[in-house]
Amino acid sequence: MFQLKAFTFNPLQENTYLLFNEQNDAVLIDPGCYDASEKDELYHFISEHQLNLRYLLNTHCHLDHVFGNLWAYQNFQTPLHLHENEKKVLEAAPVSGLMWGLPFAVYQGPLISLWPGNKITLGEDSLDILFTPGHSPGHLSFYCSKQHFILSGDVLFRESIGRTDLPGGDMKTLIQSIQAQLWILPDETIVYSGHGPITTIGHEKKYNPFLINE
Repeated sequence: MFQLKAFTFNPLQENTYLLFNEQNDAVLIDPGCYDASEKDELYHFISEHQLNLRYLLNTHCHLDHVFGNLWAYQNFQTPLHLHENEKKVLEAAPVSGLMWGLPFAVYQGPLISLWPGNKITLGEDSLDILFTPGHSPGHLSFYCSKQHFILSGDVLFRESIGRTDLPGGDMKTLIQSIQAQLWILPDETIVYSGHGPITTIGHEKKYNPFLINE
């Protein structure tokens, strides 16, 4: 079974997730570590638990979710996995960084495309790849049906949803993604979002003000 460790990194308070199993194989999702202390914190946890980093995944490539991509590749030789439509978003991220006063070196390495309907597998555990655009053009969410949780990136938050005013964002598309891909999941499904606290699908169906009338 997966164990999950969450970190909150960078000035935008982004949630970085590390999943690992009994064999110490691990998946790193959206490494937002920006400064040296945050990178040291993540590296120390991986080293202390003797984890073998097998996958580096991006739900999407807005700057706060990709700050640590290059660092992860340089330290663990793990190529980046993302949706094809996020490659241009990744390329533009350093420009956004300068606008935010957060300069950084963008990932330069192999890019491996993820396809909706496929799985990320570690031993007996797996994550289903769901296509959930709207916040960004190639946004993905990662769902573990066996343990009833989803890593939703910036699609769905506790009683909120992702912004759609950035390039490639679209409100109608985002709502459709949530309804088609997330609302069909069991109500008890835990939602680990890209920002903020955890929630559940059932809670959001009942209380999310952006969605209860849709």
